[in-house]
Amino acid sequence: MKIHEISPAKITIDDVKRIVREDYKLKLSDESIRRINLCRDYLDNKMKTQKEPIYGVTTGFGSLCNISVGADELSQLQKNLVMSHSCGTGDEVDQEIVKLIVFLKIQSLQYGVSGVQLVTVQRLVDMYNAGVFPAVYQQGSLGASGDLAPLAHMSLPLLGLGEVYFEGKKQPAAEVNAKFGWEPITLKSKEGLALLNGTQFMAAHATWALIKADELSAAADMVGCVSLDAFDGRIEPFTHEVHAVRPHNGQLATAARIREIMEGSELIRRPKVHVQDPYSFRCMPQVHGASKDAIAYVRSVVETEINSATDNPTVIPEKDMVISAGNFHGQPLAITMDFLAIALAELGSISGQRVTQLIGGKRGLPNFLVANPGLNSGFMIPQYTAASIVSQSKGLCMPASVDSIESSQGQEDHVSMGANAATKLIRVALNTERVLAIELFNAAQALDFRRPAKSSPAIEALVAEYRKVVPFIQDDEVMYPHIESSIQFLRRNF
Repeated sequence: MKIHEISPAKITIDDVKRIVREDYKLKLSDESIRRINLCRDYLDNKMKTQKEPIYGVTTGFGSLCNISVGADELSQLQKNLVMSHSCGTGDEVDQEIVKLIVFLKIQSLQYGVSGVQLVTVQRLVDMYNAGVFPAVYQQGSLGASGDLAPLAHMSLPLLGLGEVYFEGKKQPAAEVNAKFGWEPITLKSKEGLALLNGTQFMAAHATWALIKADELSAAADMVGCVSLDAFDGRIEPFTHEVHAVRPHNGQLATAARIREIMEGSELIRRPKVHVQDPYSFRCMPQVHGASKDAIAYVRSVVETEINSATDNPTVIPEKDMVISAGNFHGQPLAITMDFLAIALAELGSISGQRVTQLIGGKRGLPNFLVANPGLNSGFMIPQYTAASIVSQSKGLCMPASVDSIESSQGQEDHVSMGANAATKLIRVALNTERVLAIELFNAAQALDFRRPAKSSPAIEALVAEYRKVVPFIQDDEVMYPHIESSIQFLRRNF
């Protein structure tokens, strides 16, 4: 059994990918336990002597911050917070992302500045290790004051409320808790706020999207090369010296990768009658490279976020401080997720244009990539599908982060809308995956019309594997299963 020890040590996106996908179990480090207990003990002692109100600890929430709550009601206050804020609606969040939400909440709480009980964090660890994950909904968060509604749904099972998924089935949390002997946790002062304040809904979506973005970037380079060779494209635009005079990191990396993929191709070496290729082929280093640079920037922001405490107030025992501020505000994530959506949409946009070029009856390829066009429509409509998806992604790239709305009677008067940026980003990432899958469907078909000439060993190996699941299309047949098979092929191979 693989175990990851939760600690204050920095984690990366790659670490998270490995932990989540390879089914590591979690364990709190001794240092994390020490920090959690130290902060909780400090807060308990602080409550005995504190005369002034402490936001969210001895007061109501949001615009109710000026209403004090009696010492005998503090636990009920926190329970009420979780219950009343469980207002999510719409589609459920994919369970793979919910797993990330729980993981990142544990990571955030263990820094020892949130004032939670050790038993609360340990219960989240136990749930994670047992594969018990809450039902969380996509709609309800404004991306400021934390992801209140979705994190409330994440927290309900701690109280024996709400619903969870266990062994592939959605069940009442109380029933699953009983199977493990988990009693409902009695929240202490500030705990409900610590659970609900935070950016873990946004950060989990951003983390998932970054993992997918790396895969899509690699797939775009490879699939683009299959199209390039199938289109009888030229290799000269990818010469290192061209890119050395405009040395953007992503551009250099893409050009180098294309040269590597194309090495040994008979098709690329044969004489060309055309002087230039369309931009969608010739400018892959510039376009794919810009997306790579955007992905790298977003990664730096998200890695800072997942190594942070993002609830409110911040409790600093060493300096005897309990400070109400704004680390829950999702603006850093909202802006970068909008940026990442644009970067991924562009990978889909240029891919869609390569599809259009391949079916155009150019450079010796038949119209719509079938030997007998007219009787057969061939690959006419997969291009429609790709174009439709590309267009939808453009609409989804309208930035959510430029919007705001007043909430909580004006107390929370600027919000990030980062949750909307997050859910849009996932849709764009999946859209781009579908477009690249359609491009590979077209490119493999076009490449077969170049036989017996061979492409590079890298491309031939990929296409040989692809042909095990998607056939050459001789005459018209039902196409949608092949598109789905192409999507699954990309997921397995990139």
